[in-house]
Amino acid sequence: CRRFKYDINNYLATLGSEAPVKDLDEIIASGRTHPTIRPRLEYFQQVEDPPDQDESCLRSLPNRERLRTAVRSQLETQQLDAMVYPTWSNPPRLIGDLNTPHGDNSQDLAPGTGFPAITVPMGYVRGSLPVGLQIFGDAWSEPRLIALAYSYEQATMHRRAPATTPRLGH
Repeated sequence: CRRFKYDINNYLATLGSEAPVKDLDEIIASGRTHPTIRPRLEYFQQVEDPPDQDESCLRSLPNRERLRTAVRSQLETQQLDAMVYPTWSNPPRLIGDLNTPHGDNSQDLAPGTGFPAITVPMGYVRGSLPVGLQIFGDAWSEPRLIALAYSYEQATMHRRAPATTPRLGH
């Protein structure tokens, strides 16, 4: 189900006159996206039907409910407050590199179920590229996820401010 166009347009509409652009068409027309991103935006721009009228979206609804039920069942059966997994399967590619495996972000559980997730720093690859850890939980578990994320961050102290970030004063 390709909802991106409608989701971004709806979000931009909530910004009112403060929005620098009003929809996906204006984002693409602005020319302010990286050339490697433009084809993806154009792909989503081609979607005609809104999600509530799109056949692929309507067909995905039963699968979404099955996934929600299966995940909730495992959380309960295993007595888990959360599931934890890497945010990405591969380190990021260099800008403009379209040949190196790019992996995939962890876009299945949280979006597929509608359940919350939070990402925290879990270290670095290639010396300075940060990598993330996603903490995922059942519906309405945001307070617990935030507590787990905070505890993890305090215990590991993996976050480093980028070298280009000025020091904060007191």
